[in-house]
Amino acid sequence: MSKTLLIIRFSSFGDILQTMSVLRPLKESNPDLKIHWLTKSEYRELVELSPLVDKVWPFEKGQGAFGLIKLAFRIRSMKFDYIYDAHNNLRSKIAVTILNPFSLKDGFFKRPKNRIKRFLLFSFGINKFENPFRGMISYTRPIDKITEQKNLDCRHKFNFAESITCSVDEITQGEQDFITMAPSAAWEMKRWPTEHWIELISKLPEKKIFLLGGPSDQFIEELRKKCSTQNVVNLSGKLSLTQSVYLVSKSSCLISADTGLIHAAEIMGINGISLIGPTAFGFPTHENIKTLEVEMECRPCTKDGRGKCSQDVWRQCMVDITPTKVSEVCKELI
Repeated sequence: MSKTLLIIRFSSFGDILQTMSVLRPLKESNPDLKIHWLTKSEYRELVELSPLVDKVWPFEKGQGAFGLIKLAFRIRSMKFDYIYDAHNNLRSKIAVTILNPFSLKDGFFKRPKNRIKRFLLFSFGINKFENPFRGMISYTRPIDKITEQKNLDCRHKFNFAESITCSVDEITQGEQDFITMAPSAAWEMKRWPTEHWIELISKLPEKKIFLLGGPSDQFIEELRKKCSTQNVVNLSGKLSLTQSVYLVSKSSCLISADTGLIHAAEIMGINGISLIGPTAFGFPTHENIKTLEVEMECRPCTKDGRGKCSQDVWRQCMVDITPTKVSEVCKELI
């Protein structure tokens, strides 16, 4: 009889993609294992992209704690053999309490928050984390007991619904050889300067370039207007998360700061360039993603881009990554 495992990870975009790193090792070590996933409803379609997830349990955030409790009791009837709390926050702890994983013999796993290490790093600049801190490894390590992977390869292909592929192919007019770029980021301090993007585009081969971002990233249209080439298309706010991931899956290369899309490229095996500045936990694991960074004593200084920059040149760690260097690496990858 096949065994079942529940993964609990509610958000966010990038963290869910990094959590997906556990799927291939789990399935290859346990071919008959059935994997379920508890997440926010807004990320349901993202998790469902993976053919290695057998069922997604969506939680509507607006239902509050009571709704989560009701859902957890429903899930409890599945009687999972393994439970992995990959979020380790208040919401996941509520679910875990109801699921009662402590009745399982060696079947409950939890990703540590390392709060003391975080306090030392972000309060005093004392870094006790592995450097670089590779997010995917941090998600796979807690479940080592039920995987047998020595040479960890977390990459796998996603299954995109026809509604996604057709809609994006229509927007891109069937373009086959193109570059994707993600100029934005949730917090401005980890963004690469706009003028650097403009200079980079001027240095790249004459390929179509698609710019990705959210509805609020109005600066991306200003960026596009300042480009000297007509090959740049602004798709910010025009694609859903899953549509954006599909576009990345078709591209020759993705260039991005520490965002969820770079983790999407990594797990799908798409070549990418990750521009890492002040953040601590966004480093890729696999060789298809090239990390560009500059060494500074103040790095890393933030978990996700929030906070203040201590340098005279604001976000100097991002400013000093030159467009020339990025263009050279991009040309090698494509």
